[in-house]
Amino acid sequence: MNGKIEVTYKLLCKNDVNKEINIADLLANEKIAKLIKNEFAKGFRNIDLVADKESTDTFKIETIKELYKVEVQKDDFADILALAEEDASQRKLFKKDCNRIELVNIETII
Repeated sequence: MNGKIEVTYKLLCKNDVNKEINIADLLANEKIAKLIKNEFAKGFRNIDLVADKESTDTFKIETIKELYKVEVQKDDFADILALAEEDASQRKLFKKDCNRIELVNIETII
C-alpha cells in the first residue's frame, strides 16, 4: 500500500484526571443542587431538580493534554502504537510518571 497515515497521540501520566459524570448523579449531589437553586431559583420555595430518567447525558473531567502527531507508512498500520511510542521516546517526552501514550486519532493522508 502506498501512502501515509497521520497518527495523533497524547502522553498519559500517573496523576491524570479522567472521570465521567452522569447528569443525574450530579444533580443528586446536595452541594451542587443547592448552588444551582441559589443561582437560578433564588427566592423560590419547594424547588426540586429533576433529571430525565432516560437521559444518559454525561460529561468528562479530564486533564488537558498536548497532542503530538507522527506520520507513518500505511504498510506500518499494525505497528502504529509502537511507532507512536518510539516517536515519543525520540522527542524525549517520557518522564518519571509519564511513560504511556494514548492514540487519539488515526487519519489517512495521501
